[in-house]
Amino acid sequence: MGRHREFDVDQALDAALTVFWRKGYEGASYTDLTQATGVERPALYSAFGNKEALFLRALERYYAHYLAFFPAALEQPSSRRVAQHILRSAVELNTRYPEHTGCLGIHGAIAGSDDAEPIRQALIDARAAGEAALRERFERAQREGDLPATANCAVLAAYICAVLHGMAVQAKAGFSREMLEMVIEQALATWPSDH
Repeated sequence: MGRHREFDVDQALDAALTVFWRKGYEGASYTDLTQATGVERPALYSAFGNKEALFLRALERYYAHYLAFFPAALEQPSSRRVAQHILRSAVELNTRYPEHTGCLGIHGAIAGSDDAEPIRQALIDARAAGEAALRERFERAQREGDLPATANCAVLAAYICAVLHGMAVQAKAGFSREMLEMVIEQALATWPSDH
């Protein structure tokens, strides 16, 4: 019986994350994952459990290492600056890596079979939590007088998320950073304000 091969779990997780980002959850085969990580399937199973567990760990790493801009955006001084920070940061991330454009959270679950339902649900839950945090920040802006009383904070949050997710799909389809930045300017052109 051979010895278990030692490998760096974080490096393997980063490599798996890149595969999932490029190919989505269902598009990523075990062959893709073992080739990218340099770790054989039994050792991957041993370290991470099944493919679903590996994806969820990769997703946690994605949020921790790539989406720090989101909580930072919520600290911006105005609702428009919050939206602008989120959208600009997302465009930068969505176009940063030519080999895996777009967003892991969006691309990971666009198409899915019944077997992928737990992954799809985890991604829906994560997006809903982000949208709720954004709505709460806009409600605070409304209480502070930064947004008019007539603004619908839930709709504003849903709108920013729709633009965000749409741009992730467009980045995956090859839209340039410049075009996506113009989309942001258009999206923010009618931002409600009391000023």
